[in-house]
Parts: sequence; structure tokens; C-alpha cells
Amino acid sequence: MSTNQIAALARTAEPQLALRRFLALDAAVTGGNAVAYLTLSGPLGRFLGVGSGLLLTIGAFLAVYAGCVALLAARPAPPAAWVRAVVEANLAWTVLSLAALALWLAPTTAGAVWTVLQALVVAGFGLLQHVALKQRQDSSV
Repeated sequence: MSTNQIAALARTAEPQLALRRFLALDAAVTGGNAVAYLTLSGPLGRFLGVGSGLLLTIGAFLAVYAGCVALLAARPAPPAAWVRAVVEANLAWTVLSLAALALWLAPTTAGAVWTVLQALVVAGFGLLQHVALKQRQDSSV
């Protein structure tokens, strides 16, 4: 991804601000999923074909994770090591989601589509954050 593409997506040419915006967007989307899973675990579980207990557990985890990512996004200069941890967590989530779908989940068609789509979105966040971090590091040299 080029600098211009990242700048267009983040609506800023400043790498630091782009990174913070991608972290904030990740936190907002993750937090939205957490709220949905926590408040609608029964109906969503039936629609997706997964247990409501699993959705409650995932929702609690996502709420904590979203809060941590939001705190990182709020920092004027998020530490590179913590940003890398978020990128790696996003990539791990992607792999785990796809592995769960292939190996042990038996969701509805909607649940299978949702699992793949959310994995792709999370991978996209990881990629955007990685590229923005690299651009921030390159601009400070």
C-alpha cells in the first residue's frame, strides 16, 4: 500500500494521525461487536448458529480489547511495541477465526459468512495499522 493510499483512507498525510485513526476505528468496530455480542447473544447465537455462551465470552473479551486499543489510539504517540502487539493480535484473531470455522464451529450459512467477513475486516485493520506504523517510523528517520 502506498503512502497516498494510506493518506486517502485515513484522510490525513500525517503518519502519526493516520495510525491513531486506524487504531480508533479498530476500537470502535470491535467495541460495537462487543456490545452486540453481550446484549444480543441469544438472538445472534441462533442466527449465526453458535452458542450464546460463546458469544458472551467473545463479547467480554472484545470489550476489554476494544478498550485497550482505544486507550492506545488516544495517546499522542502510541508506542510502536504496543501497536505491533495490536497488529499481531489482529492477525492471530484472523487465523483463529478461520481455523475455528474449519475445525470446530458448525455455524449457519450466515454464521460462516459472518466469520469470514469479520476475519477479513480484522486482517484489514492489522494491515492498515502495520503500514501506518511503518510510515510513521520512516518519516521520523
